Amino acid sequence: MPDAITDRRVAPRYPLILLAEVTDLLSSVKVTARTSELSRMGCYIDMPSPLPRGTEVHVLLKNGGEVFESAAIVMYVSPGLGIGVQFADMPAERQRLLDRWLAAAAKAGG
Repeated sequence: MPDAITDRRVAPRYPLILLAEVTDLLSSVKVTARTSELSRMGCYIDMPSPLPRGTEVHVLLKNGGEVFESAAIVMYVSPGLGIGVQFADMPAERQRLLDRWLAAAAKAGG
């Protein structure tokens, strides 16, 4: 990933592969994909036909029997590879779930 993107990150990302459903809020088109990285602020979603930068989406992530959902915006695009999304409007309950997943990923990686 380009250094410019890495330098802008405000939260560490952890390698975590999760089932992802991404819905374009404008067209209602739903794409099933997977994450490769996750942070408190967003995630990278592997997607061979990425959505354009600035697209507003709904992201649903599945980890075992748990589900995380958030509105998000596509912040950057890797053509033919995937998208980086930033989560929006994070209620405390969803943030706690995400923090628990990230803590487990950090422990598994270290």
